[in-house]
Amino acid sequence: MTLFKVLRFVCITALAVNLAAEELTGEAIMQTMDDTRRSTNDSSFTRLKLSSCTFGVNKGRIACAERPRVKVLESVSINHGKDNKDTKSLSITLEPPAERGIGMLTYGYDEAGRNNQTWLYLSALGRVKRIAGGDSDEETEPASIFGSEFTTEDTDTGKLAEYSFKRLEDTTQSGRKVWKVESLPNVERAKKSRYSRTVHYIDQERYVVLRSEMYDKYGKEIKRVMASRVELVNDNWLARSVTMMNLVSNRLSNMAFVEIYTDLDINDAFLTQRTLTDNAYRETGLEALRAQTQ
Repeated sequence: MTLFKVLRFVCITALAVNLAAEELTGEAIMQTMDDTRRSTNDSSFTRLKLSSCTFGVNKGRIACAERPRVKVLESVSINHGKDNKDTKSLSITLEPPAERGIGMLTYGYDEAGRNNQTWLYLSALGRVKRIAGGDSDEETEPASIFGSEFTTEDTDTGKLAEYSFKRLEDTTQSGRKVWKVESLPNVERAKKSRYSRTVHYIDQERYVVLRSEMYDKYGKEIKRVMASRVELVNDNWLARSVTMMNLVSNRLSNMAFVEIYTDLDINDAFLTQRTLTDNAYRETGLEALRAQTQ
């Protein structure tokens, strides 16, 4: 998982506009989003702010009921493998100072049935720990992303063959015309997932997912994703703010993308466990990436 993958999952370029809306099936919508996501962003470097808090409803608006915990991170991602459909990603904590250097490395595979690999580096302990991936069949909950309400399963992308999709009714969301597309995991995927179904609300003009609802096996909505601040960045429609609401714990996390850079020269060797553990090597690589953004 890369934190930037959450952004890329909720974006698509104007290339998809050529498709006739009335002919699109749920599968065609999701496949177009996935293909375009890959083709328009082979590499990325982002700086983001991750805020988490307990939430409540104040005058009809959802708001933090406490001072949010804020973390600042940098994230690096590349596409690779067959047809550039696999991903390697690395995220490093910059702030708060006490958590600086905590990192997460993920290798994501598009192939159905092939489990992703995720490692967490805890700088205070100086060791790397393998954690359950978003598609793991281990008997553990998907790992939280830096203590947020986002998990490795929530940020997993690809593997469309493990789902069936159904286009539901057209409606509106945030004043925009959207398609509702239901996603159902197949039998094998269902064994690994917390969600029995997910419903996406997809902007018909910009192909941005403005809302997603996740349901458990009892049909109860347990998490919800809301996207906002949709902007055209490097010819791509991107949601600069993504909020994950945990409706069971009444906690939310907001991922705000402060800086976004794409199509950079990123060395494949940088996305390895050495970068997690070797501070000097990591900082040299990050400085080189920052220099490309000047």
